Amino acid sequence: MPGPVPDPRPRTRTRTRTRTDPRTVSRPRTDTDTDAGPTPTVVSVILVVVILGFSVEPGVLLPRPAAVPMLLLQLVTCLPSTRRLRGAWTLAAQILLAPWSGLPGFLGASVLLVVERPVRWALFTVVVLAAGLLAPGDGGAHSVLNGIGNALAHGLILYALTRLTDLYTELRATRGALVEARVAAERERVGRSLDAVLGTALAEIIRLAGQGTEAARELVAVARTATEGVRAAPPAQSADGADIPSAALTPRMVWPIVVATHLEYLVVGTAFLLDTGVAGGRVVAYTAALTVVVGLQAYHSLPRPPGVRPPHAAWTLGAQLTLALGVLVAPDGPYPQLVAFAAASALIVLPGRTAWPAAGALTALAAIATLVRTDGPTAGGTALLLLDIVVIASVFYGLALLTALVHEVREARAALAALAVARERRRIARDVHDLLGYGLSAIALKGELAVRDRERAAAHLADAAALADRALADLVAIPGDGPDLTLAGELASAREVLAAAGVAVRVRGEVDAADGVSDALFATVLREAVTNVLRHAAGARRCEVDLGPGLLRVANDGGALPVPAQAAGAEAGAGGNGLRNLRERVAALGGALEAGPGAHGRGYVLTVRLESAGSLRATSSG
Repeated sequence: MPGPVPDPRPRTRTRTRTRTDPRTVSRPRTDTDTDAGPTPTVVSVILVVVILGFSVEPGVLLPRPAAVPMLLLQLVTCLPSTRRLRGAWTLAAQILLAPWSGLPGFLGASVLLVVERPVRWALFTVVVLAAGLLAPGDGGAHSVLNGIGNALAHGLILYALTRLTDLYTELRATRGALVEARVAAERERVGRSLDAVLGTALAEIIRLAGQGTEAARELVAVARTATEGVRAAPPAQSADGADIPSAALTPRMVWPIVVATHLEYLVVGTAFLLDTGVAGGRVVAYTAALTVVVGLQAYHSLPRPPGVRPPHAAWTLGAQLTLALGVLVAPDGPYPQLVAFAAASALIVLPGRTAWPAAGALTALAAIATLVRTDGPTAGGTALLLLDIVVIASVFYGLALLTALVHEVREARAALAALAVARERRRIARDVHDLLGYGLSAIALKGELAVRDRERAAAHLADAAALADRALADLVAIPGDGPDLTLAGELASAREVLAAAGVAVRVRGEVDAADGVSDALFATVLREAVTNVLRHAAGARRCEVDLGPGLLRVANDGGALPVPAQAAGAEAGAGGNGLRNLRERVAALGGALEAGPGAHGRGYVLTVRLESAGSLRATSSG
């Protein structure tokens, strides 16, 4: 049996790749081609609609002159595309315009968005209270509470919608960063795990090799055990990155704002009923109806995961619709604002195909009921009431929609990160199987030779230690970019290792026939083919390697590679993990892999065919 020769293969090192490597083709993608939800521009439309609705002063057809610049400044302050412009100057301008614009809620929202905590909430309270003093009307309780309530509700809702829009935009823009961070964390975790398991085994092999022939059998046992470990099925995909609890996906600020704005409407509505002079049992009934309708609206508006309806939604929505429509025929005059809450609930609870027609039908019913009454408002007053209905429904629907969108994009980010982690875990498991399996099989072979050939035992053990050292370098490189393999280096290593096993190697063709795209793939396939010769090709004495443009063929005259039992659902003839991994690598470059017994059922042949170099480069660049 030929003696060993020094392994001419260069030591493995990690570096940034400048060519296409088939081991990195299936790396986790960090792009954001798969979008979740509408674009930030579409989401901004919701914010614009709400701001325009809030800019309409109740009972006034034409806005005040100061309301127009106040509106424009609010758009600049709230929209993501102009967010960089908001600051002290926009806030100062709105402070000057607020007393004459009739839009103190805009100033309140800007205070919350521009001023730092904790001063912002104190200043917001001052703005809200000042709005009550500046409110139009007779100075009665209802006009003061209405001014305070509108400023409170408008400020909180615009603040919430702006923050949700900003958060939605930021989450979409940082999906790639989250994927990269999760993959980096997974690489670090896997690196520690590999070092704890295989690194310990390889260090033990190096230690045993230094103890001489007495430890050769133990060295073989350690190498065989480690080999079986790396050639086992890859670990099952875990839920890393996708196990974020539901509570963490709901912006915390939405809950108190939903409750506060509904309480505001309840208080102002009650004050309105008392101010109209309704007495007796009717005021109690109207107040109870108002409380139930607003309470059910708050219940429907509470943040929930996308697609999750409120429990008992059919009953709660039905009760809300009944009460909201019932007050339209009340003897003391219609109160159509309750229909706005019912319309908002319809938009939130019902499916999209029926939600908008239902909300439109409710608005139309409110208009008809108001116009046919002799004690109802004029046509102009009815138009303003309908506008109020549309604004209220849009506000609460927009708040619920944006909350759901933020929830959805966070789930999408987590899902993308989990998918990237799963792909990276699969890639690492595949590299461990394909690359370390070779080194461990070669170490076991050297150990067996040391046991059988006492005269050259020291040389065999020295080779085993050198192989273990290189395997350790591969182990360190795999969680990163992976070890850098070359076809020339793997051919030289195959000659040395197979010669030590008594297998003659014959190479036909030139290594230069493989271009930069196929070189790394052919190196990986050759390493796996040599590993299979060492482990499965009993009695092999000859191994032939044929090279050509886009072609690698490895044949041996030993026993055929055993085909393990197929897992449920596995493709027939797919082979074990080694062949399955190679098929994935080859398919990633548009090639084909064939493996099976040689002519007349003798030996085993593994063939890889790739497209032309030009086609491969086009594939890799895409």
